[in-house]
Formats: sequence, C-alpha cells, structure tokens
Amino acid sequence: MLMIALITGATSGIGHATAEAFADLEYRLILCGRRQERLDELQEELGARTTVITLNFDIRSRDEVEEAISSLPDEWKAIDVLINNAGNAHGLGPIQDGNIDDWDQMIDGNVQGLLYVSKAVIPQMVEQKRGHIVNISSIAGKEIYANGAVYCASKAAVEAISTGMRLDLTQHGIKVTNIAPGAVETEFSVVRFKGDTDRAAKVYEGFTPLKAEDIADAIIYAVTAPTRVTIADITILAGAQAAATTIFRK
Repeated sequence: MLMIALITGATSGIGHATAEAFADLEYRLILCGRRQERLDELQEELGARTTVITLNFDIRSRDEVEEAISSLPDEWKAIDVLINNAGNAHGLGPIQDGNIDDWDQMIDGNVQGLLYVSKAVIPQMVEQKRGHIVNISSIAGKEIYANGAVYCASKAAVEAISTGMRLDLTQHGIKVTNIAPGAVETEFSVVRFKGDTDRAAKVYEGFTPLKAEDIADAIIYAVTAPTRVTIADITILAGAQAAATTIFRK
C-alpha cells in the first residue's frame, strides 16, 4: 500500500530533509510551505522519485489551512503520516523588552498553526483507524532559558499537545511522537535574529551542531517502528551540547 505523508514547513531545514527521507521510502508526499518558488523546486527535485503534491499556505491562518487541506483530491486525503514541523522563533531578549508582534508570530505559528493543521487531518485518521503524528518541539520546550520565555512557552505547549494527542488518539490506532531537537544548524537562527546572518552564525561557533538530516533520521526511525512500538518522545542534542544553553565550545 502506498503511504502518504504531509509535511509542514517543507521548504527548508528539517522539513526539507524529512521530505527527502520519505521520498527515499517512496512515500507519496504532500509538501506544505509559504514560499511557492521553493515548493516548485521541491516538486521538481523529488517528483522524479515519488509522487508529490504541494500546498502553499500559512499555518497561522485557520482559513488558509482549512482551504488547502480540503482542496486535496479524495485519493490524497487518507494521510498516513503528519509531520507538524513548521514553526518559528523571533527575537531573543528579556520579557520586559519583548516585541508583541514577535510573540504573536511564535504563538500563532508554533501552537495555533500546529493545531489548525492537526484538526484538518486527524478526523480522517480516526475514520481510517490508523495514522502517525510527529510534532517537532524543541529542547526549549523542556528547559526554559533566560531571554526566551515566549518561545520556550510555545514549545512547552507543543510538548503538552503531544501528550494530550497521545491520550486521545491511541485508542483510534494513531501514534503520536514528540521530537525535541537541540542545536540544529538551519534557518532557525537567521529567522530569530531577523536576517542578521553574522549574529546567527555565532550561535554555531566552536562546536559541531546537529544537521537537519539528523532530525529526519529520528522521524523515520519513529514512523517505521513496528506496530507494537510507539516512540513517544525523543530529545536530540548535539554532541557538544549537555542542555539547552550548555554547549562546550572549542
């Protein structure tokens, strides 16, 4: 049986690496993102290996999410795997200096967006009595650090949602996996520092960070585990990283 995976935030970083990994397994792919030109490139790149549909929408918009998912052809609506990867970090500073627009973007993307996409997909999984949801959280959802209160809160919410989903959905044959990466070198820091590439590069100086492919490997491990196995939670740190903000740099 051909399997279908829907991946949000597929145009870069962990999402892109995960799309590559699922293409290697010959999953049919529904790749979602906001940058149409990158979606087009992905469709051309991966379309030679598997069947690909792209959806251009912003997960922060409930209307866009509902419209995009409902637009899928009937044969594509029986989604087997949902990867809730899309999210963001904006700004790094004490809460008293926080930018409320940044807070809104993090809460809307990391929490509400994940819920909007999940709500659009889960009913079909319940009906078919099978499925697997993978939520990409963060070490920041497990360890709160100074100057990151709202981002950490948004990822702590993902941790709670993952647990709540598992409690509600296991009885319907749906697995839920929460994956919490540590320091991964992607666009994450560039976005957090609003395009300041020099400042972003300093985040990864003096040690070897994780790669997006490392997280994709963990996702594949969880999704391809035997039916009798649920990988509930994985925390992945870089080799030089002992905790969220404890990194041993050379």
